[in-house]
Amino acid sequence: MSAPIQRRSFLAAAPAALLPARAQTAARGLPAPIVKDITVIATAPAGLRLSVVKIATDQPGLYGYGCATFTQRAELVNAAVEKYLRPFLIGKRADRIEDIWQSCYNSSYWRNGPVLNNAISGVDQALWDIKGRQAGMPVYQLLGGKCREAAACYTHAAGAEIQQTIDQARQFMDQGFRHVRVQVGVPNMAGYGAASAGSTFEPAYYVRRALKLFEECRKQLGDEVELLHDVHERVSPNQAVQFLKDAERFKMFFMEDPLSPEDIAYFQQIRSQCATPIAMGELFNSPHEWTPLITGRLIDYIRIHVTQAGGLTPVRKIAAMAEIHGVKTAWHGPGDVSPIGHAANVTLDVVCYNFGIQEYSPFNERLQEVFRGCPAIKNGSLYANDAPGWGIEVEEKAAAKYPYGSFESDERKRLNGGWGEVRRSDGTVIKQ
Repeated sequence: MSAPIQRRSFLAAAPAALLPARAQTAARGLPAPIVKDITVIATAPAGLRLSVVKIATDQPGLYGYGCATFTQRAELVNAAVEKYLRPFLIGKRADRIEDIWQSCYNSSYWRNGPVLNNAISGVDQALWDIKGRQAGMPVYQLLGGKCREAAACYTHAAGAEIQQTIDQARQFMDQGFRHVRVQVGVPNMAGYGAASAGSTFEPAYYVRRALKLFEECRKQLGDEVELLHDVHERVSPNQAVQFLKDAERFKMFFMEDPLSPEDIAYFQQIRSQCATPIAMGELFNSPHEWTPLITGRLIDYIRIHVTQAGGLTPVRKIAAMAEIHGVKTAWHGPGDVSPIGHAANVTLDVVCYNFGIQEYSPFNERLQEVFRGCPAIKNGSLYANDAPGWGIEVEEKAAAKYPYGSFESDERKRLNGGWGEVRRSDGTVIKQ
């Protein structure tokens, strides 16, 4: 019988003097940063409550920012970061992003909720920012580099009357946008994404009004512009099926959120009856919501709010799963996402092969005063910052000039940034 083969590991063969140094260093021979402190920058320069997590490390000048914005419950997210994640993470290695995400996700036991997911997102994005700063690279380089130069965007045209919406859409087309979301108010009723003229909402009236808008848009704007529309889950499942069937003749780029997360089983009915493209996912915070729609090929665009799903780490996995199943990305990009969050969006846009479209909300002067280095829009496309990390610096003194409640009034102020209620004419609360 032959003698047993003697196996020696690489480390066993290495000079002993080299082992301690190798064990204590991270990529490129840099020391592993340790989480020293975590704070939340709470600011509202555009009148929407933004939560930005800042993680400081033990290395001088090395820190990162992450978006944790859940405008309607901002104070709860901030408390989750400061009271729970901060003591849990201080002293941990900041370069172990996946490990930290998994430990934060599981440490609360109860999981997949919007408050904790947004809190974890703030930490997660800040860690990616730190890694990019340490490497001297934008985050998109850490994810494999660009597969496109910029992200085609859509923006929002809206008006109380149909002609007002069309006129605004023309203005956006003149600015280079090839994709425009169109919304219109309903006379004497509350609406979404357009002027409201009341406190009640009737789905049937809204659907008829929207179809008239689509028809007039095609007549006046032609077929070259891509039209999008946000249903915002305000109709019944049966109405959603009929609405998307009726909209098919207008060749929409997509119809957004035709159903609420509670009604996703009805997507099979829509898919089997019409070819209108569907975007869904803005309210999703659980794999149980997005997985069946992606694997069943029941939607065309996954439209997750990145912070709501837990940050860059889980969402790039969602994008990869979507690519395998032929589903494109269309990340949520409203005003109640901080510029840090928008930087994460456009990073995913330029690195994911299955990119579809990016929602764009402009950054006003106050936002750009607080967040230096916002992604740049040009001819309807959004460009990622090429500076290390997200490429954004937060001016904390400027942020302090715009505390929560700034530019709020009436119901929004009374509810601490939260939304109120919308009811049907018989008093029934609707999903919104």
